[in-house]
Amino acid sequence: MSKHMRCIFCKNPSSSSRSVEHVIPESLGNKRHVLPRGIVCDACNNYFSRKVEKPFLDMPVVRQLRFQQDLQSKRGNLPSISGLITPDIPALLTRYPKYDFTSVQVSESDLARILQAKEGTILFPLAGDLPDTPVVSRFLAKIALEAMALRLVEYPEGIAYICDEVQFDVLRDHARKGYVSPWPVHVRTIYHQNGKTFGPEGNAEQIVHEFDFLVTDQSEWFFVLAIFGVEFSINLGGPEISGYRRWLEQTGGLSPLYTERHGGMAAMPK
Repeated sequence: MSKHMRCIFCKNPSSSSRSVEHVIPESLGNKRHVLPRGIVCDACNNYFSRKVEKPFLDMPVVRQLRFQQDLQSKRGNLPSISGLITPDIPALLTRYPKYDFTSVQVSESDLARILQAKEGTILFPLAGDLPDTPVVSRFLAKIALEAMALRLVEYPEGIAYICDEVQFDVLRDHARKGYVSPWPVHVRTIYHQNGKTFGPEGNAEQIVHEFDFLVTDQSEWFFVLAIFGVEFSINLGGPEISGYRRWLEQTGGLSPLYTERHGGMAAMPK
């Protein structure tokens, strides 16, 4: 890489940065799509980890997904989630993958009820859908610019283009500072979170995440990301999503990740 690197977010010199940047957080199963050090400076890397990725990972529906799919943090931990012991006893469930053990925490009064009943089934109440909030749109804006950098990482002039292109500044500032809010995104489920695909040798592999870019006939650019079957789409040019809805209507709702013109750029088997 160039000795005069700049961060694609803050545009400050980043040649001395030491941290690599995971395009999608490791806590969502990503170990392959990683930008080399300097593409995102240490300061922005740390900021995104605390202020953009963590709020997304802490959303109830994402915590439940990580718990169910055994998506561990860097330290090998899984988030605790709320459960229910039939008929109506709330519980906190914590899994310890290292020891293959799950703890169930309830209040003392509820424990007495369970012991008296001598039975009970643990349920995992649905955590709901992902809301269209700045937590989601900032997370997606950050990934969109990094996914673009991932495509251009071998070309210093390509990384310089991302830094200098003023049309990306609004998206860049939304990711970094939350400017232009709300920034609507399109969220839908396109396959079950346990959906399977067949690998090159005929073996079944679970799709964890995949992403690509879509250019419509109206010259609008969208970034499309699927995580365990949930598809996210964001307009790279501004806070407008109607163009994506229009494209879906024209194509019968088919995801851009699965069209001939826009095959999934980066499918990631688990």
